[in-house]
Amino acid sequence: MTKLEELTALLVNEINDFKSAVEKLEKINAQLRDTKIKMDLSEYKMLIQSHQEQMISNIKAMERFQNHFDNKIKEAKIYPNWAVVVFILSLVIGVVGVVLLVMSYFG
Repeated sequence: MTKLEELTALLVNEINDFKSAVEKLEKINAQLRDTKIKMDLSEYKMLIQSHQEQMISNIKAMERFQNHFDNKIKEAKIYPNWAVVVFILSLVIGVVGVVLLVMSYFG
């Protein structure tokens, strides 16, 4: 009978220990549910803001470059003015020469 009493006492102790462990876990669980985690986002906000400012300045620099490049393309000329004038004059002189040559040959 003593073994049965020992086993019963041991079982009662284990049940009491288990009950207290469950109560502790319930308390911890309730604390975890009530705990609110707050994140400090100020550092990230500052990083995002500085990155945004850099992106704005880069976009403005690209727009200035594009406008400058567009103006250069509009102002660009394939041939200089003096070359165009010389070419037109040589064509006129050549045509006049051919016309005079044909008129002197047939005339």
